[in-house]
Amino acid sequence: MWLTSSRPVCFGRIGKPLLLLIAIPFCSIASGQSQQSEVGRNTKGVRPITRILWQDDSDLSICWSDLTRVPMGYEIKTQKTNGFPKLNPEKQSLTQMEGAHGLVVTGVHDEEEGAFQSGWVALNTGVREEVHGDHSHWHYPSPPTVITSKLSNDQGNPSHVYQFQGDIYLANDKKNGFTIIPALEMLKSPSPSLTRFVSGGGNHITLAVVDRKVGYATWSDRDGENQGRVDVVHIDKSLKRMGYQLKMPQGSLHGAIANSGRLFFASSDGICWVDADSQLTKKPDRVDIHLLSLGNDPVSGNPLRTGAFTNQEHFVLFTTGSQEGACLCMVDAKATKPIVVKLPVPIAPGLNLTLPKCTKTASGKSYAFLFSDRRGSEAEESLIVVDLDPNGDGHFADAKIAKTIPVGPSKIAGHNGHHDVCFSPNRRLACITNPGEGSIWVISLSDLQIESRNKVQGAPSRILAFGG
Repeated sequence: MWLTSSRPVCFGRIGKPLLLLIAIPFCSIASGQSQQSEVGRNTKGVRPITRILWQDDSDLSICWSDLTRVPMGYEIKTQKTNGFPKLNPEKQSLTQMEGAHGLVVTGVHDEEEGAFQSGWVALNTGVREEVHGDHSHWHYPSPPTVITSKLSNDQGNPSHVYQFQGDIYLANDKKNGFTIIPALEMLKSPSPSLTRFVSGGGNHITLAVVDRKVGYATWSDRDGENQGRVDVVHIDKSLKRMGYQLKMPQGSLHGAIANSGRLFFASSDGICWVDADSQLTKKPDRVDIHLLSLGNDPVSGNPLRTGAFTNQEHFVLFTTGSQEGACLCMVDAKATKPIVVKLPVPIAPGLNLTLPKCTKTASGKSYAFLFSDRRGSEAEESLIVVDLDPNGDGHFADAKIAKTIPVGPSKIAGHNGHHDVCFSPNRRLACITNPGEGSIWVISLSDLQIESRNKVQGAPSRILAFGG
């Protein structure tokens, strides 16, 4: 029945002998499933490896599939999310999306600076975790469905969406603040009234939150009175002090992250960092602001900068530079005196490195996945996998490129259409999107081999995984 199915075709791992792929007892795949526990099965009785959800940039929808094992690799069967609002591709776009506790929130941006219809959409993934001490069972009782949304002309045209300590944060750029969406409460009793707006940040806001208590929200101004401004605001209402402002040495702030009791900000010239003030006890003129230079671009001579960060353990990672000068940067946030460690990642003209996404595999390897995406060129795009800690000593100074994999095309328009990657919660598989060819590939994290290439139609871009 597997070989005659009309489901999307999955191509097996390149170079693997065919007999190894199909010489599996039929009962162990089909009839044998009826003897297995129902724990973890979806509504069709199939045991999923994980559930993936992705944005389809072609029609501004969110699609989903349970990833399942089949004789020729892995199967992805595209389905649309129930109740997702009909958006206007000419006037709107989907922004970042994040998930927590089985809730997913995506931002919606419009082309009229929020005056058309912007805001957010929240959906229940339909995945439920049953915790058993040192392990969990995963259930897939229902398909993903939209549970509530807020789309109007007064939502401040959000771009960035974050997940901090199990809650979702939405930066409302034109309202100079951000919205907190409590994930667990929203799942129990869905309503926009559960959200809370906090003033902080301005223009194109980036945000970092410490211990669910204090938020550091940036202003993106290049000059003027708000140049280099960071608003330090209280999120925990029990804090007695409302907050204060910090002034970074440079402006054009775009990128903020918290790690190991420190805050890092991307400025027009390198990285600024400060110690966290999680109780709002400091005075702004007593906060020490430190600067980490990234050097200068060898072609233009301008200072190098970055636009976003990611965390892996106690390290902050980001990319900077172009062509032969492109590199992955790592900063040990726990170090007494943090420094920038650079790993050269040379790329062809017309390519740019994406923000790395990191995982620690089931075998204990720490990897960073980043893409070389093209904008206005025909250069070949690729996935670059970096082994962050080859000798396993807990430090990333010996990081090296483990593998470079040619990928399908991107389909970049504005901030959308980039490749993306997610990792299965069992830390054994990665799924990557190829927006320009309408495909999602499955990659083994044990040997970094492509397990299957799955056509999904549309233009899959941002992707998340839930359930083990």
